[in-house]
Parts: sequence; C-alpha cells; structure tokens
Amino acid sequence: MATKPAPATDPLDDLWAEFEHAAQFDDGKAARDHLEAGRAVFYREKDTPFGVVIKHHPDGHRELVRFNGADEVVVRPLA
Repeated sequence: MATKPAPATDPLDDLWAEFEHAAQFDDGKAARDHLEAGRAVFYREKDTPFGVVIKHHPDGHRELVRFNGADEVVVRPLA
C-alpha cells in the first residue's frame, strides 16, 4: 500500500513559528537599541490588520506599511 505524501507547507512557516515563540520572551531591548541607533523597527500588535505591519520610526511617528516584493508601501500614518 502506498503512503500518502505529506501536505506541502510553506518553508517560512517554521521560521514564523520560531519568531513568534521568541517574541513571547522579548523585553524590547533590541527594538530600543535599533531606535536609539536611528533605525526603524517593524512589528505587529494583536489588532494590526492582516497584510500590514507597524513601522516605528526613531522620531516616534508610526505608520502602517505593507511590502510589495522588496518595495515598502505606506498604507497610512498612525496617531
């Protein structure tokens, strides 16, 4: 009897699972370090709409952005 092949999975699924697990233990230091160094950070909150992330700039302003391939597209500014 032939065995059934395993369902195809996205190779990034494991990476996202590891990232989400690690984020549970994050104290925010890495993000603060990036902001203090003048670099933006990207993150999601529980109510962040599907398909976008929050971009937090070193000056404090935030935007919803999405990625179109390598291009970053600002969806709208956040208050």
